[in-house]
Amino acid sequence: MSAPAEKQPQFETLLYDVADGILTLTLNRPDRLNAFTDTMAQELISAMDAADADDAVRVIIVTGAGRAFCAGADLGKGADTFNYDSRHESGHEGNHEDSNEEVDWETVRDTGGMVTLRMFHSLKPMIAAINGPAVGVGATMTLPMDIRIASRDARMGFVFCRRGIVPDGTASWLLPKVVGLPQSLEWVLSGRVFDAEEGQRGGLLRSLHEGDALMAEARRLAREIADNTSAVSVALSRQMLWHMAGEPHPQRAHEIESQAIYWTGRSADAKEGVLSFIEKRPAKFSLSPVRDMPPGFPWWKE
Repeated sequence: MSAPAEKQPQFETLLYDVADGILTLTLNRPDRLNAFTDTMAQELISAMDAADADDAVRVIIVTGAGRAFCAGADLGKGADTFNYDSRHESGHEGNHEDSNEEVDWETVRDTGGMVTLRMFHSLKPMIAAINGPAVGVGATMTLPMDIRIASRDARMGFVFCRRGIVPDGTASWLLPKVVGLPQSLEWVLSGRVFDAEEGQRGGLLRSLHEGDALMAEARRLAREIADNTSAVSVALSRQMLWHMAGEPHPQRAHEIESQAIYWTGRSADAKEGVLSFIEKRPAKFSLSPVRDMPPGFPWWKE
């Protein structure tokens, strides 16, 4: 059952609905093909914060309202759409290419990257249900999600070079991790939009679905996780897999796994996991990622 609407966060550009352990987070600007704005960026970060703090959320599904997933950055500002100074109203016109003033690089941050980094650090697994066009930041925001499925008529594109800019959303780190360097280079350097079948062949998409079958499959995958796993085990495992992908040697993974296995092996969830298997019954895990993470977590902030 869904939680009462008044108890769920309310957003201008998103729909946030928690039901039976699954948060369905819907990009909700259908009249603009769910184009990405600074408001949407801040609301996505707030939604992730709310989900991580809520034990009722076991899995997050992200999709789009209407016929698109996300058509990329909202181009409503025309030629200045990607001009940082113009967007942030810094008090002067033009851009730093035409200016002699020093740039404070510590304040220059890509909003798409802020969103994907927040998703990267999520304690809850994420499923992208790509129901239509997903280009630019609409494509890069799916990269830190753990499973990507799509409508057969969805189209995707890392179109940045065709707009005179470079990839956003930490895609230069994430995309090669997901699909490999050669495929990343082809898609990014050409900037072309490709169909869902090519996305699946290239390893970006797990599976393709018709119509309502897309959300049905997303929910089936979410239920598989929510109904059968320890929330703490999932949170730890997700972070271990994503973070260890950047380590140059497996030694660090061995150290982290040893600590995590030591801690989880003594926990109530480990005892329940073994007993439920022996007794041939569904497990009833009790630990919470909100309050029961092991000492030293998160390790990457050491």
